[in-house]
Amino acid sequence: MTYDPAAVAAYFDDLSEGEWTRFEQTLGDRVSLARHTGVLERFIASGSRVLDVGAGPGRFTEVLHRLGCRVVVADISREQLELNRRGAATRGYAASVESWHQLDICDLSVFGDGSFDAVVAFGGPLSYVFDERDRALAECLRVLRGGGLLCLSVMSLWGSMHRFLPGVLDLPLDANLAIVSTGDLTPSVDPASRHHCHVFRSDELRSFLDRPDLELLELSASSAVATGHDASLCADPARWQALVEFEERACRDPGLLDAGTHLLAVVRRA
Repeated sequence: MTYDPAAVAAYFDDLSEGEWTRFEQTLGDRVSLARHTGVLERFIASGSRVLDVGAGPGRFTEVLHRLGCRVVVADISREQLELNRRGAATRGYAASVESWHQLDICDLSVFGDGSFDAVVAFGGPLSYVFDERDRALAECLRVLRGGGLLCLSVMSLWGSMHRFLPGVLDLPLDANLAIVSTGDLTPSVDPASRHHCHVFRSDELRSFLDRPDLELLELSASSAVATGHDASLCADPARWQALVEFEERACRDPGLLDAGTHLLAVVRRA
């Protein structure tokens, strides 16, 4: 498929605050937020200068602020960038943000080589660039210093089908088989959808990141056992903490890498 940046920007402009609330809809979504947050807590050092690209309304910009980072925020969507600015003021993370930029992950030329200690590309920006994904990855690595970290997430094929199964089954079988075969979810297979994204298998993502200049430090699911269960199951804080502990282990199990809505990866630039 050919990358269509205008369509991606328009989709997220229209999605607006839904990009924030999507992490709150189900128990599995809450686990996904905790898993993404946990990756940042484990890998991003306090004081790091971080590019938060595809930052959306600021879920992870706020986490980076809490971790004591200096953050440059970027998103292709004007609406998402404005939500991030407003969130900086209302949620108290403005002091950590150096600047906001409306830009495409495939063109980070506004930043010099080796400008950042880490790049965070959560929420799947690399899922939206299709035939330009090598270019997008190269740009993320170019702006990293030697030894810097890229933390990313992409949409997961089987985990997303599990999470959104009722909608999946509303599609004709041949459309679903085309998505499974190619990994491409576009209006050409679902005319009712404005979504343009590629959903990855774990072995596909591993192969994509298998490069001489990269060291893969983490590959895991965003959730594994919670999808499909009611949020009331973990209303008690102790039960929630137990679930998070279970998920930390399950999401790294090779047999469950494809179970979450997203695949999480951390790579170090040589």
